[in-house]
Amino acid sequence: MGSVLSSKKSKEELEMALNKAKEIASSSPVLVFSKTYCGYCKRVKDLLTQLGATYKVVELDMESDGGDIQSALAEWTGRATVPNVFIGGKYIGGCDTLFEKHRAGQLVPLLNDAGAIANNSAQL
Repeated sequence: MGSVLSSKKSKEELEMALNKAKEIASSSPVLVFSKTYCGYCKRVKDLLTQLGATYKVVELDMESDGGDIQSALAEWTGRATVPNVFIGGKYIGGCDTLFEKHRAGQLVPLLNDAGAIANNSAQL
């Protein structure tokens, strides 16, 4: 799990990062804010791939402003760690929440509603 960087950011920097995060989150049916080395992020990406979902990943450790975006996500969603998952532009949660929704039979309908799954046969 990633942590928020402890350095203080100006209000303007956080606002710019928050606007960028919101724009990115609404630009794809499914968006995962992730870090390349995070095992929980890998589990989420593997599940989405197994379900045949189309999704976009933003690897925060590969972005020059990734720390700012992660700080903004913490302010916006209350989750300071990755993964941070959005479906249909709506905040869903992290790894545990995604897997809970999947076990409860709620994830595939969310993905279908968002247009992330081409056919309705994904039911792993």
